[in-house]
Amino acid sequence: MQFHPQTCFKQISSPWGPMTLSASPLGFNGAWFEGQQHHPETARWQASPRNDTLLQAETLLGNYWHSTLRPQQAARQWLQDITLDLSGGTVFQQAVWQALMSIPHGATCSYGEVAAAIGRPSAVRAVGTAIGRNPISILIPCHRVLGGQGQLTGYAGGLWRKQALLALEAKNSA
Repeated sequence: MQFHPQTCFKQISSPWGPMTLSASPLGFNGAWFEGQQHHPETARWQASPRNDTLLQAETLLGNYWHSTLRPQQAARQWLQDITLDLSGGTVFQQAVWQALMSIPHGATCSYGEVAAAIGRPSAVRAVGTAIGRNPISILIPCHRVLGGQGQLTGYAGGLWRKQALLALEAKNSA
């Protein structure tokens, strides 16, 4: 990923451990759990705990894990109330990440279904790689993608977090 040179960041707490949030002048561009694969080096980024975009993302995430928004409301709010900056990804990665945002709260799909959704049904492995590089955990719901037989498969933040996120969404969708 190539992040905007003016990317700033903030550390927050979550029920699943500390997270780093990041934003550029173009929008919200990152949410990673501590220890997550592909967590970027933040040493050159400015800490900005009062950045409006980061505060907005923190609120949205807090609403998600405290279940204060109904699933449909949460999905609409994430997509309408916060500007995302996905420009650090390739065109292919951006297409995959956009497809992930169409997976409804409480639902899951397979890597093959995501590949088909972007018009690249034979690119399942490449889709998996792009999903693993998703820079915005939770808000771009890569945790909702399962293996072809419905099994839990890789999650850059750890399978235990994927299980916890899916369990939270299942509980809130019931």
